[in-house]
Amino acid sequence: MATPNYVPIEGTIQSLSSMQNSCCNQLITLATGSGIVTFTISGETYIVDNQRLRRGMRVMAFYDANLPVLAIFPPRYQAQMIAPLSRGEMASLNFFDRNLLARDNSLQLLSSPATTITTSNGQAFSCSPGNHLLLVFYSVTTRSIPPQTTPRRIIVFC
Repeated sequence: MATPNYVPIEGTIQSLSSMQNSCCNQLITLATGSGIVTFTISGETYIVDNQRLRRGMRVMAFYDANLPVLAIFPPRYQAQMIAPLSRGEMASLNFFDRNLLARDNSLQLLSSPATTITTSNGQAFSCSPGNHLLLVFYSVTTRSIPPQTTPRRIIVFC
């Protein structure tokens, strides 16, 4: 099986609705800078902090580009994770090596005692977060290659 290739889509929730013939799945429509995108949310979709999603909320949704997608418009992806965002905040879901460099060289994390590091179930994580899949919340980056940031929060997926 291929390693997941998580693709982020940032947008504002325009609508939430139940899927026909399914009480456990929902459709969520996001307005993005490129247009409308629809996601299917299942019981297996990880919603950060179990926040209740609502219309007008700014989120970063991640889907696995290795999974099949229906050939419809607007595109409809299976959401693997949804991260509600604060004002001016961004999120990145990637595998980070022991030096805290993203696998695709898209982001370099700088350590800080002010960064909150937890596991996906909200427990404190006292080891180095490197060599794990990380969901990183940050606001500013340097203009270097790769961009560097000191994250506000890191969620470690063990």
